[in-house]
Amino acid sequence: MDERADAIVIGAGPAGLAAGIRLAQAGLSTIVLERHWLWGGLNSFYKLGGRNYDVGLHALTNAAPKSARKLPLPRVMRQLRIPLEALELGEQLGSRTVFPSVSLDFSNDFDELASQVRAKFPACAEAFDKLAIELALSPHGVEGGPASTRTELLQRLGDELLVDMLMHPLLWYGSPTAHDVSWSLFVVLWKSIYEEGFARPRGGVRPLLKLLTGRLREVGGTLRLKSGVQRVLHDDGRTEGVLLDDGTVLRAPLVLSSAGYVETLRMLGGTFAERAATEPVGTMTFVESCSHLSQSAPSLGFDKTITFWNHSERGIYAPSTPAPFDARSGVLCIPENYRGQDPEPEGVLRTTVLSNAAVWEDLDGEAYGAQKEAAYQASLAAVSTFAPDPRPHVIAKDVFTPRTITHFTSKRAGAVYGIPHKVDDAASGVQGLHIIGTDNGFLGIVGAMVGGAGVAAFVAAGAQGQEATP
Repeated sequence: MDERADAIVIGAGPAGLAAGIRLAQAGLSTIVLERHWLWGGLNSFYKLGGRNYDVGLHALTNAAPKSARKLPLPRVMRQLRIPLEALELGEQLGSRTVFPSVSLDFSNDFDELASQVRAKFPACAEAFDKLAIELALSPHGVEGGPASTRTELLQRLGDELLVDMLMHPLLWYGSPTAHDVSWSLFVVLWKSIYEEGFARPRGGVRPLLKLLTGRLREVGGTLRLKSGVQRVLHDDGRTEGVLLDDGTVLRAPLVLSSAGYVETLRMLGGTFAERAATEPVGTMTFVESCSHLSQSAPSLGFDKTITFWNHSERGIYAPSTPAPFDARSGVLCIPENYRGQDPEPEGVLRTTVLSNAAVWEDLDGEAYGAQKEAAYQASLAAVSTFAPDPRPHVIAKDVFTPRTITHFTSKRAGAVYGIPHKVDDAASGVQGLHIIGTDNGFLGIVGAMVGGAGVAAFVAAGAQGQEATP
């Protein structure tokens, strides 16, 4: 006999878990499904060689005090009924954008970035201040605006290097398109990173996910691991539930999918799957490495929380065509460099560089391993040009490629930031099926939770209204 529920959520990343909590809080019997044996999606964790590794979570953006009730992080934690204090957030010690001729420091105090711009780009100081005021007054959900943020900023600031440097961290933290980002997404990223800043839950991603999964259980939701969805069932334009990989059928009138827009269309089958084949897939994907060091990173001279580097005179943010990777541009994160973190017996250093998913897909076993090692060595060599050389101190490492991303998240082409043009939650056209997560336009851990919780609250209210109708 088929199992039944009021709602099913596909994917147990931050978006899926937040959605499951909101649905269950509304009194709907809710099942959150995860294909793999660990939850978290792009922000998960695992153990290798007796050492803990985090995936994703270089930083939690939107760091804000509990008193800032209307800002995204305090608001979504309040909606999920998880105390913000439970995250034990430690703010960044300070980050930096490094280009060949100049660098810009920034922190959770916006004035630091502003003073750096005034000192290093004095001709742009007045224009920058006007831009900062405008963005401070803009809501997170600003609509429309210019198609090209780069074009708009060049018109306002008049300095290509400053535009490159201001955009560089924001592109790395959320743009699905090369070299540019839509204005609406730019505003969100600016506010999330420059105005509100970076923080890290004490202990990394595990405590955050533990809070989410624990809250899901508290409100009566169910998390099922090793439960991949083979097909979303539908008839006459309405959702009926899902067919799992093992043949189990789960019936539900509501299905929320964080698997991705294209991936969800493929699960619908038929003409939907045909449509999926014509939909553009995001090209931005990366090679990421995590190194364990023989001593703490700060003791070796790594004093910044996150460094966004670029070794070209112009900013580089594009697939590494035709090479498998491009280490001229990347991100260095030191998890220890947040306030209030527990002392670590070994230092941890994380690097991310540009990549090309298609090239990685064509590599055989031996070539694949060789390119992973080459990307790793190139990323550490790039780091050594602006920070201490970490290579003599590495005692363990792991490397993730676009193939790793696709395997663990089902994202085609390892598209970390999803499709280039975001869709609304009802984009599939099937009643009762809703898209949440990256392709719905909500990026990062906080954005994912905000988006998942928001869509879930909306559909739960609709479901309750239908039940009340005679």
